[in-house]
Amino acid sequence: MFFTQRRVRAALVAGAASAALLLTSCSGGGGTSDEAASDGPSFIYITSDPIGQNEFLKSGKVGIESVAETFEGTAKTFESKDDATRRSNLEAAIAEAPEVVVMLGFQFGDVAKELAEQNPQQNFMLIDTFVEGAPDNLYQATFREQEPSYLLGMEAGLLTEANKVGSVISVDNELLKKYSDGFAEGAKSVNEDVDTVAPQVIGGDNPFADPARGKEQALAFAASGVDEVFAVGAASNGGIMEAAAEKGFSAYGVDANQCPIAPGSVVDGTVKSVNRVVETVVGEIMDGKSSKDATSSFGLKEEGMTIVSLTEDAADSQCTIMEHQDVLDEVTQARDDIVSGKIKVTDPLA
Repeated sequence: MFFTQRRVRAALVAGAASAALLLTSCSGGGGTSDEAASDGPSFIYITSDPIGQNEFLKSGKVGIESVAETFEGTAKTFESKDDATRRSNLEAAIAEAPEVVVMLGFQFGDVAKELAEQNPQQNFMLIDTFVEGAPDNLYQATFREQEPSYLLGMEAGLLTEANKVGSVISVDNELLKKYSDGFAEGAKSVNEDVDTVAPQVIGGDNPFADPARGKEQALAFAASGVDEVFAVGAASNGGIMEAAAEKGFSAYGVDANQCPIAPGSVVDGTVKSVNRVVETVVGEIMDGKSSKDATSSFGLKEEGMTIVSLTEDAADSQCTIMEHQDVLDEVTQARDDIVSGKIKVTDPLA
């Protein structure tokens, strides 16, 4: 009965879907579809920026395609590049009336709330940020980035020779503080003498995808004596890893395994399983769960986040932490203690 109702709805909105395809082609967002047509449910994923080499955004695409396969439907991805294309892509998605419109990135906060309020019949999912006063049709999912960052900080605190560690972050905002603060807290938890330096900010016009500027800022940071650097720069991280290889400091990555970028220079990294979040929450929406009852926070316990060295493929990761079993044992125990609640990592946004 559930799918029958949805198929009827899909037929009713077919005309709107055709119109939306035209809108999308003009939006500059670059929508892609798995299939031209289907009698199953449809799902649309909208990125905050072009996917390119951004593993965070790639993971969301994997998730939406997995959802479409699970529910025997179709998936589309609309790539945005600025506020204008984010809005136009979102409007085009609404015109198609899919089962769920998924948005990834803190940049969608205001427009997601606005358009969700204007379109109460449409289910929306917003990942990686939280909007106060959101309507019931806007599902929200955030990550506890501080938890895996704490584990990386422990590694840095135990491995540092200079007793000076810190983070290079794309922008100075509250979200990225969850990474840098968690990293600092983890380092302090195992090494009370370590100096946790204030983050170095990449900035510029394209802070999440500017490897050259990322490298420049990392070199400046390393020149201050920091020898363990948490790279929180998304697609800018390639430049930071290159700097680590050139200058001999150790780096830590984000979102996916970035150790192969500079073998021997990257210790470990966080893994943000956006695909798991999409699969979980969209599945709950399809099951009829309300936004109040759906899963809204993902960390180590929910397997929404972890670190590369604790994944099944860790042995082949090329991460240097694999050469330090004693450190890894301590980190593994800390992971278990965070999951059980024995260790509570500070949330800077709480």
